[in-house]
Amino acid sequence: MSTHTLGELISLLFMAVALGMDAFSVSLGVGMQQIRLKRILIIGIIIGIFHMIMPFLGIIVGQAISNRIGDLTTMAGGLLLVGIGTQMLLSAFNHEQRKVMQIAGFGLFIFGLSVSIDSFSVGLSLGLSGVKTALALLMFGATSTVLTWAGMLLGRKVHGLLGIYSEILGGSILCGFGLHIIFG
Repeated sequence: MSTHTLGELISLLFMAVALGMDAFSVSLGVGMQQIRLKRILIIGIIIGIFHMIMPFLGIIVGQAISNRIGDLTTMAGGLLLVGIGTQMLLSAFNHEQRKVMQIAGFGLFIFGLSVSIDSFSVGLSLGLSGVKTALALLMFGATSTVLTWAGMLLGRKVHGLLGIYSEILGGSILCGFGLHIIFG
């Protein structure tokens, strides 16, 4: 293995971890909702798939249009996370309705999209760099899946310690992360 190839692998690994950290942070908040292990498994896989699809779409679009679209996708992802976090916060204070957004069906699609939409803009730049696309996409997907699982399992443990306050903490994490994406 050449030094150039090893350097590219290490760079891709760091990029994959950086992209997966948002999945970890958001999953930490969502994991506080007392989600079953089977659902955690499915959510992690879906987020991993989205972390492969979105950069791939970014690569395709990046070759066709300018980089300005990256700012729009980042803004949309941030707004989606703020919306989900706000819903969690409001439901924590609404004692009649204890069910937060279902992370199943269309809700799972929206969740996966909101967590991985920032990887679209990474795909825009990857399309111009000549990186090994298949390797990058597999690393992004695998890393985000593992970090999602870790975040949700840790969130489950924290929920047991904090009880009802974990929903407030989880919603705050989602809102904070969404605001960080928008303004940071």
